[in-house]
Amino acid sequence: MIISRTPLRISFVGGGSDLSAFYQKESGAVVSTAINKYIYITVNQKFDQKIRASYSRTEIVGGVDEVQHELIREALRVVGIEGAIEITSISDIPSRGTGLGSSSTYTVGLLNALYAYANHLAGAERLAREACQIEIEQCGKPIGKQDQYIAAYGGLQFIRFNPDESVFVDPIICKPETREQLQEGLLMLYTGLVRSADGILEKQSHNTKTDEEKQAGLRRMVGYARQVREALARNDLGGFGEVLHANWLEKRRLASGISKPSIDKWYERARAHGAIGGKILGAGGGGFLLLYAPPERHAEICEALPDLRPVDFGFSPQGSKLIYVEENGYG
Repeated sequence: MIISRTPLRISFVGGGSDLSAFYQKESGAVVSTAINKYIYITVNQKFDQKIRASYSRTEIVGGVDEVQHELIREALRVVGIEGAIEITSISDIPSRGTGLGSSSTYTVGLLNALYAYANHLAGAERLAREACQIEIEQCGKPIGKQDQYIAAYGGLQFIRFNPDESVFVDPIICKPETREQLQEGLLMLYTGLVRSADGILEKQSHNTKTDEEKQAGLRRMVGYARQVREALARNDLGGFGEVLHANWLEKRRLASGISKPSIDKWYERARAHGAIGGKILGAGGGGFLLLYAPPERHAEICEALPDLRPVDFGFSPQGSKLIYVEENGYG
């Protein structure tokens, strides 16, 4: 039996520049962090030669080509496993449509567990690159690359996406107390709005290709990512909230559906009660609202937003890792 643990993530600034519609023309960049909310993948040898995959439903099939869950099917193909296997998953947060990068976290964690099951050790770069291959190329999802890389590498990272398809992952260096102050200032609230990111991302990619002003907006967001990296390196959190706010204003202009009246109302109310900046995590339209505010104002903000549920979290220094390995010995 193999169990992998892979972190979900929050993205601060630069999201959207990891789409090929942008970075194929000029480099994109984001600042993201893994968080201590995880997806666990369990892989176990099956007594017969069939494949059993358990997620929101359960499949028992005779071969890889029959697996309906596209991420599982394509991951099995990439690793070269043909059968006699059981795959299950558990998430700390009901993760579908919440903007925490769950699909990519799942794919990275699944690859990590499958490679270990096949007696191979896969590094973070391979896990991220092959997860991108599965989701973007083989499954045709209109997504970017940041989620796969932060899930594989973990930590607080400045991630660059280059026109030649290479990705550079650079840890943000700052004092431990700066990282702690950043965590203490963040407030994550669940909106209860669950959405599919695909439609929003398809619109965003189309707009990026055809609208110069949208491209200019993403260019400014890449600049915000650099500003955040440089400010954290100086151990200066003074302007973090303002940059987060400016990034959200730019992001809302990229495509319809990124925000909606209820989200705008919550955000403005949070700002009126002490939040300096914030954003909807992920592609937009729902999921989690991330806010940055002085810790002493958090209770007031939560009282002003009684419809939203606060969720405690912290940063996770590690990416996908194997937490349990034991041979079955069915022989």
